[in-house]
Amino acid sequence: MDKKLGVYVCSGCGIGECVDKDKLVQIAREVQQVPVVKTSPAFCLEDVRVIREDVAKDGVNAVVIAACSPRVNTDVFAFPGATIERVNLREQVAWSHPPGHEETQSLANDALRMGIVRAQKLKLPTPYTASRERAVLVVGGGVAGLSAALGAAKAGARVILVEKEPRLGGFAGKLAKQYPKHPPYRDLEEVGVDALVREAEACAGIEVLTATEVEGIGGEPGAFEVSVKRNGEARALRVGTVVWATGWRSVDASELERYGLGTLPNVITNVALEEMARAGKIARPSDGKAVTTVAILQGDGAEDETNIKYGAHVTHLVSLKQATYVRSLVPDSTVYVVYRDMQTPGQYEYFYKRVQEDAGILFTRARVTGVSSGAAGSVLVDLADSPLGGAVQLEVDLLVLAAGMRPVSSESEGLNLQYLQGKGLPVSRYGFADSNFLCFPYETRRSGIYSAGCVRKPMDLAAAAVDGAAAALKAIQSVEKSAAGAAVHPRVGDLSYPSFFLQKCTMCGRCSQECPFGAIELTPGKDTPFVVTNRCRRCGVCMGACPVQIISFDDYSVDMVAGMIKAVEVPEGDEEKPRILVLACENDAYPALDMAGINRRELPASLRVVPVRCLGSVNAIMAADAFSRGFDGVLLLGCKPGEDYQCHFIKGSELLTTRMDNVRETLSRLMLEPERAQVMEVAISDFDALPARLAEFVGVIKAVGLNPMKGF
Repeated sequence: MDKKLGVYVCSGCGIGECVDKDKLVQIAREVQQVPVVKTSPAFCLEDVRVIREDVAKDGVNAVVIAACSPRVNTDVFAFPGATIERVNLREQVAWSHPPGHEETQSLANDALRMGIVRAQKLKLPTPYTASRERAVLVVGGGVAGLSAALGAAKAGARVILVEKEPRLGGFAGKLAKQYPKHPPYRDLEEVGVDALVREAEACAGIEVLTATEVEGIGGEPGAFEVSVKRNGEARALRVGTVVWATGWRSVDASELERYGLGTLPNVITNVALEEMARAGKIARPSDGKAVTTVAILQGDGAEDETNIKYGAHVTHLVSLKQATYVRSLVPDSTVYVVYRDMQTPGQYEYFYKRVQEDAGILFTRARVTGVSSGAAGSVLVDLADSPLGGAVQLEVDLLVLAAGMRPVSSESEGLNLQYLQGKGLPVSRYGFADSNFLCFPYETRRSGIYSAGCVRKPMDLAAAAVDGAAAALKAIQSVEKSAAGAAVHPRVGDLSYPSFFLQKCTMCGRCSQECPFGAIELTPGKDTPFVVTNRCRRCGVCMGACPVQIISFDDYSVDMVAGMIKAVEVPEGDEEKPRILVLACENDAYPALDMAGINRRELPASLRVVPVRCLGSVNAIMAADAFSRGFDGVLLLGCKPGEDYQCHFIKGSELLTTRMDNVRETLSRLMLEPERAQVMEVAISDFDALPARLAEFVGVIKAVGLNPMKGF
């Protein structure tokens, strides 16, 4: 279909006072040859009807709106059947540069040229549609899994609930009590998991498969192919999405040998004490005698060989709960709670205070230096760094270790995924399901598969119930979006997906290796790539990985960025006006630039900003194009990489740091200084400091001198 462009220049919000809109109109009409060019003081208000009419009646199918940031008014500037390009004249020009200045006008001119070129290269994406299954598979029948299943069923979804044990309930079914979740948050409460189990088993929308294990999962969101085995019999399932809620296990006993676990009979874990409390009797395992003194050793999870790993606020609260167990079942007993730190967040502080009121429960902050056997089966606990000063020794009938919560994911291959990238779900350092916890807490790094409960992070029963319900909502969203061929996150609703020009493919496999989400597989026997469309999150990392640039999206490509770079008017060298290309991550860096404008922070006028989906999508050819065009520097603004990454696409910023070697090679080939290309970590919250950091880079460029290739 032929394109008919329409450019709509807004003069409101200070734009008209900052730049000459008539010059912008002239560029669009005379230089870029756009057939429809109109202005308004407020296209976001009543004059939006002008754009709608041009689209509906005048055949405009490529709309360029030169106004505010593309991050705002997205609902207002939505015109079905037309591609939309936004040129940011408000936040990143009028609100961040001096009005009436020559360089400010030049910035606006270049921004419009780049926007028009991008609109010319944009294609309206065709959604990927196929027959879609809307069933939700929930793996794990504990509190999180039950809550997810019930939540999805109540929302109208068909649910298959798989539990490997003979009955539902998970570890919650083994608990005596749970700590308070209702005001005044002082007294222990019933667990309540049996009621959840009965409700799930009675729900017509939930098919319960106990004594069942997942053998393998293949396919994609909306069309997952699942094989399960029940009582030795295999069964094939087809589902739209998966909630992974397999729970946790106690820390392995071998990690607690230094505290006497396994060698001293009267040293047990908090799991064993829970079983005693549920049975109604707390006694020494060695001889069955009732206890009179108990020490509960609370760790903080630190990576310290003298500490208990996987500790968290949950195990801290469990220690408080179990101290009350002992005092309730053995009224004359004394309980020592030994801690490194004590976390009782929110309303649980009330429960902490209630436990402190019990004169039979004594708290001491200390470090355990040794555990040994005492007389008549007692346990000697040596303490240091106590507030009492010096060394302290406790002699107790029973030592309870507050063992931490290890996610099941750390001890298995997860869901046995039939993916090129491996059977397991990628996990964090401690084995919990990995995702961008700040922005997408339930998403795993495999699209359409969501984590809930203690495979995601340590949590109590109340939190697990909420977590399961929330994951169910994300699962349903995934089903609906995949049915429409749209991305679920982070580019919600994006209909584009990668396409490959396989005639030039070198079969290097980098696209499949670097894809953070397992969306690219290789054709058996040929090793040519193909995209499993609904696994794709539209990050463009594959585009940045490809050494021969054969991967593109309908609305995002190397050619598009190259065209935008060429659209910039680069001054001659004798004008002493540097030009710096900024490739800015659209999720963190670009919003930070917007925030700088909103807060009226002045930005360097020499910058020409091109938003990119992720720094992982940046190809070395983009930098080469910029320097060849006469740009003096290239600045790559992205998220924090590493273990505490902030990247919405997990690995984008990390991959870019490795690709900088290619950029430096390009600079060397062009006989240019390596300082001309830099990567800068930027968070949205950095907007206040960002202008100074950008100005510092401009200073670096001025120091090394302008690009000697200008004019060639």
